[in-house]
Amino acid sequence: MILGPLADHPGLPIAAPSTALEGNRSPVVDIASGPLQVRLAETSADIDAAQALRYRIFYEAMGARPVSGMAQARRDYDGFDALCDHLLVLDHSRGGGADAVVGTYRLIRRAAASQFGAFYSEAEYDVSRLIAYPGEILELGRSCVDSGYRGRPVMQLLWSGIAAYVFHYDIAVMFGCASLPGTDPEALALPLSYLYYHHLAPPALRARALPERYVDMRRLDPGAIDPARTLAALPPLIKGYLRLGGFVGDGAVIDEQFNTTDVCIVVKTDLVTEKYSRHYERKSKDTWAAA
Repeated sequence: MILGPLADHPGLPIAAPSTALEGNRSPVVDIASGPLQVRLAETSADIDAAQALRYRIFYEAMGARPVSGMAQARRDYDGFDALCDHLLVLDHSRGGGADAVVGTYRLIRRAAASQFGAFYSEAEYDVSRLIAYPGEILELGRSCVDSGYRGRPVMQLLWSGIAAYVFHYDIAVMFGCASLPGTDPEALALPLSYLYYHHLAPPALRARALPERYVDMRRLDPGAIDPARTLAALPPLIKGYLRLGGFVGDGAVIDEQFNTTDVCIVVKTDLVTEKYSRHYERKSKDTWAAA
């Protein structure tokens, strides 16, 4: 799952992230489209709303098993939440407060991981090659969208928000664990094999599942795979990463708590920032032309 909770770090956050507003400057992310807005969490109430949405999606809708304390609080949380940035999509037509939050993503940069002592993915993967990569890196996780908002507009806003964040912090590489439904590798032989043979990361960016959790992705012969049909059947989030030129690490990991099989996704951000730059170049030209 992107990304499941850490059982040994319970507790709701007591402070909001510090990077949503930097001094008196403009917000790092603030994009509107009609009643929809994407921005970073600015208060503890914002984070609580994201945790409530995550709980509704992961545990109530998808049947994940909450660890102690989560079911009573009806919140998905762990020790990263008070240290990282939370990207939110809000629908202001639903009013204010928690009801307005309809999508979220959790963003962990080097500083937050250093403060915590690790990236979240290190519970499943050896990401030392990614950590050694020059420049800023970003771990993406806890992605979820309200069931009534899974169409193109909200997903586009989430990606626009990530692109703005990547552009602002000059992120070189982003990564995270993406999920396939179910915990039987044989039932997932086709997508796992396809991802390994067609999208394996180059050595310098290749995370590897920890030895005790490693599941070989090479389940089928390459000739038995129809690449176009297999790609079309992948979960939308994984397809989105692959369309950005994403890669997968070596080895899958079974997540019994979330009833999923995880793969590590790695994306060099060149294409993301290029698309974002072109968008804002067009926006600037349109504004100039209208003046």
